[in-house]
Amino acid sequence: MAKGKFALGALFGIAAGFVAGVLTAPKSGKETRDELKTKASEKKDEVIEKASDKLNDVRHKAGDLANDVVEKTEKAVGQAGDKVIEASHRAADKVTGKTQDLQSKAEEASRSAQTTIEKKK
Repeated sequence: MAKGKFALGALFGIAAGFVAGVLTAPKSGKETRDELKTKASEKKDEVIEKASDKLNDVRHKAGDLANDVVEKTEKAVGQAGDKVIEASHRAADKVTGKTQDLQSKAEEASRSAQTTIEKKK
């Protein structure tokens, strides 16, 4: 809390010093106002320039971040696609293996049936 009171007191002191300086200045009111307008305009231009620079920095950082996200997303999609292809190959291999097993069993059953039929004749 003491820091806040100190900062507030410092701001009031600066403002009071500024007002006292303006009131006791050797220039006329019109000259002082013109000078204040000029300085205010210069400060405004400085602030606008700094804000514009910061905005450009933020834009560049945002663009870089977006590019990073796109690259990582493309990589993740590629890896996921590879895994899907790998899984489909494994599934196809299993289906092929089961089909061959069933075909062998069907052929064995057919031979067994033929043998049984021939014994019955």
